[in-house]
Amino acid sequence: MRKLTTVLALGTLPAIAAPAHADDFQHWETVNISVALPEAFKISSETVLRTSDARGFYEVEQNVMLGKKLNKMVTVWLGYTFDPAYSHGNFVRREHRFRQQVSFDNFATIGKVKLSGRLRLEQRWREGISGTGWRLRPQIKASMPFVGKTTLSFASEEFIDLNNTAFQQVDDLERMRNSVTVTIPLSKKINLDVGYLNQHGFVPVGADTHDHVLTSGISASF
Repeated sequence: MRKLTTVLALGTLPAIAAPAHADDFQHWETVNISVALPEAFKISSETVLRTSDARGFYEVEQNVMLGKKLNKMVTVWLGYTFDPAYSHGNFVRREHRFRQQVSFDNFATIGKVKLSGRLRLEQRWREGISGTGWRLRPQIKASMPFVGKTTLSFASEEFIDLNNTAFQQVDDLERMRNSVTVTIPLSKKINLDVGYLNQHGFVPVGADTHDHVLTSGISASF
């Protein structure tokens, strides 16, 4: 777990500095809808469209999750992800995921900065390829007031492979995402999110990859 130890030692806020070179420039668009249900349950739907200079339109990810709020801070989730992949709009393969997640909302406050986090476990299957990939995705986020009613957030997420399959062959830390996001309220229930994300991929044989991503999205809570 040497790589993971190094990442955690960097602290709670991500480094947003650009890498030495960029492999790809991308744009991710997200629509996230969350609906409160009786008995402290909630359901969320997230759709992510991804395009890049190198691969054109390459992914549409659909996530559906059911959550149960245990208290003001902790929510547990179960969910499913449908993830078809493309190359310049041409279909390549389909991946399915089963998710289990624990979220920690505002577990600590430092001045005006609020810290949140989540721990997500995924099981992954790809059609036509044998094996189940197990992956852990811890994330930590710091949010603070920015200008007016807008909010500035920094987040860091690690992708940790727990086993090897034909499509999951990196031991330990596979990927790291560091992001900065500005959230602009459009109404009491709808927000606009815009930001930048740097994705670093650890490659066992060869040079690591770097993706520069412009992110934009709409999030709504009802």
